[in-house]
Amino acid sequence: MLTSKQRAKLKGIASTTDTIFQIGKGGIQDTLIKQVDDAIRVRELVKIKVLENSSYNAKQAAEELAEKTGSEVVQVIGNKLVLYRKNIKEPVIEL
Repeated sequence: MLTSKQRAKLKGIASTTDTIFQIGKGGIQDTLIKQVDDAIRVRELVKIKVLENSSYNAKQAAEELAEKTGSEVVQVIGNKLVLYRKNIKEPVIEL
């Protein structure tokens, strides 16, 4: 569980991070989950955009991806979401 200070720091980092995944009409499938999981392992923090043609809204997508990747939802703003999971072996972000 993230504290408010940790969440604030992650939000600051995420504001300068590029969106690396998009969720469209295909929704959340196993391949997307695997790709997001791999990216979180390397980067710890990922930003994802939910397209208008998706059957998901950003909050639904964030909750489902967080559950399936073992990560935490940092924030959901509009159609974008940010997920975080600490890499125990090789930490990238100091909290």
